[in-house]
Amino acid sequence: AVVSTQSTGEYIPIPALYGVLLFIAISSLSDFQLWERVLLMLTEQTLYPPIHYIRKVPQKAVHTFTALQLLQLGVLCGLSFSGIAYLKMLFPFIIIALIPIRKFLIPKAIHEDHLEALDGSH
Repeated sequence: AVVSTQSTGEYIPIPALYGVLLFIAISSLSDFQLWERVLLMLTEQTLYPPIHYIRKVPQKAVHTFTALQLLQLGVLCGLSFSGIAYLKMLFPFIIIALIPIRKFLIPKAIHEDHLEALDGSH
């Protein structure tokens, strides 16, 4: 399959386009806090980098928050990549449902001060 560019009339092969998008996604992972916290789950605690939220939040809270975010991301990806059209229609509602999950459910698992430190590191 090939995609046409409107300005020049030339064609770009779909695999080349996917390769560029994959490169952009992988190169931006280093600036993504969720990715940093996933790597922390695989790193020994003595080797943690001096990130400010690491100093303020216990390791268990960081890992719990990361696991909850990965679970939410998994649900969103499951709906998005599903072959069932009716599930794909639920995507906006799931995005909206993430707000009360963050405001009411996650604070029951993680102390509010720790959430503030994790969220406030933008």
